[in-house]
Amino acid sequence: MKRLLAIELQKIWKNRASRILTISYFVILSFIALIASIKFDIGTFKLHFAEMGIFNFPYIWHFNTYIASILKLFLAIVIVSMMANEYSYGTLKQNLIDGMSKKEFILSKFLTVILFAFASTVFVFVMSLILGYSFSSYTELGIVLSDIEYLLAYFVKLVGFFSFCLFLGILVKRSAFALGFLLIWFIVEKISYGIFKFEIFNRSSKVDDFYAFMPLESMSNLIIEPFSRLSIIKNIQSAVGEKGIKDYDVHFTSILIVLLWTAIFIFLSYTIIKKRDL
Repeated sequence: MKRLLAIELQKIWKNRASRILTISYFVILSFIALIASIKFDIGTFKLHFAEMGIFNFPYIWHFNTYIASILKLFLAIVIVSMMANEYSYGTLKQNLIDGMSKKEFILSKFLTVILFAFASTVFVFVMSLILGYSFSSYTELGIVLSDIEYLLAYFVKLVGFFSFCLFLGILVKRSAFALGFLLIWFIVEKISYGIFKFEIFNRSSKVDDFYAFMPLESMSNLIIEPFSRLSIIKNIQSAVGEKGIKDYDVHFTSILIVLLWTAIFIFLSYTIIKKRDL
């Protein structure tokens, strides 16, 4: 496994665009810390994000993983480009000639997916600890470790999303078309959800239950938006008479669905490589 992973990392590092995107991803990810310095003073209205409690334990696990997951497109481009380059530069065929099996080839790609997801999760974990202990009003160990399951959800979400991107890269062969297909899939899921939810089934919860099994929606359900948990947002909702009741927990069933999609994407990727004339 180390050999396979070493080969993939060498390919990525030697590609200038992939190297820049990977570094940029972790640099931009660290910019979450800059949110603490944002202040708005408009007359008597003052807004300081750090004072709103976004870096309080355990809320910080929810907030940081949600924000970090938005930036996953940077590494998604690297994953898709990684496959496109295999076809463009002929390295896939060369690897097979050198004795690598098609199963090992897919395994090497999946190991890279896991490594990216793991590295990102560790980065968010360390950054959250630093920000939490710097700004949180609560630093008791029990409070710090509660809600830490958001990190597991974040890791699973990245593995699932990157596996989807890997599958698209293998299926389409061109990074631009693969990313375009990803965008189209996202739009189709959202538009079809809106049509079924609000036009056909009159806001029925059964639509949500069904779409919870769709690829991108299932990944999205792992980490629900955290902003409506903030007290200032709750006060505004109360003032306008809106009762926002959401389930923010990380559910085992949601994790299981994404893991199932991950297995499907990797299996389909291997099936395509196995049957395709390279």
